[in-house]
Amino acid sequence: MATVPLRAARTRSIGEVINLLKPEYPDVTVSKLRFLESQGLVEPSRSASGYRIFTEEDVRRIEYVLKEQRDHYLPLKVIKSKLAAWEHGDESPVSPEAGPPPEAYFATSGVSLTPAELMRSSGLSAHQLTSLIDAGILEPMKLPDGTEVFRDHDLSIARATHRLLSHGLEVRHLRPIRLAADRQTDLLGQLVAPLLRHRNPENRHRAAETLADCAQAAAVLQESIARGRLRSLLER
Repeated sequence: MATVPLRAARTRSIGEVINLLKPEYPDVTVSKLRFLESQGLVEPSRSASGYRIFTEEDVRRIEYVLKEQRDHYLPLKVIKSKLAAWEHGDESPVSPEAGPPPEAYFATSGVSLTPAELMRSSGLSAHQLTSLIDAGILEPMKLPDGTEVFRDHDLSIARATHRLLSHGLEVRHLRPIRLAADRQTDLLGQLVAPLLRHRNPENRHRAAETLADCAQAAAVLQESIARGRLRSLLER
């Protein structure tokens, strides 16, 4: 759950809460807070005269809801479930580590390699290159004149593939790796789909940040799981 700057313990009226949150969430209104209360997302107490009284915890909950709506377009039902999980200790309030900036993660050198140049730079044979294209592991880009070229990420794929093939694996053995990459692409694509539906630079940048962060985290997750299990093989 998102944290907010430490403030002295106190209670606030609904107007004070709005004034506190408005700089970061300009759309917050009295009606919005009343609606969140009606949905069970926040439960302020009442003064003797019937006015709502918000604690620091109430404010943190409201900020969390507003942030999840703004940054992730999550429906209130999902946000309520996440809040419940946090309250029961099933979800940590600790913020995750920051991922790589999208400008660095998706950076490209603009390199363009012919098939011959790719083979020379990676060590692949012509037969291996053809097999990798047929398997959908390498996807050359076709230029307007019909020429096929490869980009910098293709070179990384080709070099990694050459390492695997040099140990006796065959191209057909690499299909599960490609399928896993396809599934990850589909999953992360669904995650940022709400952002990409709104075609503006800010949302596109948020989508890029999410994709860079999640893609790198998924790579670390997959490699760490594999490393642990392979270590177990050696320890038997």
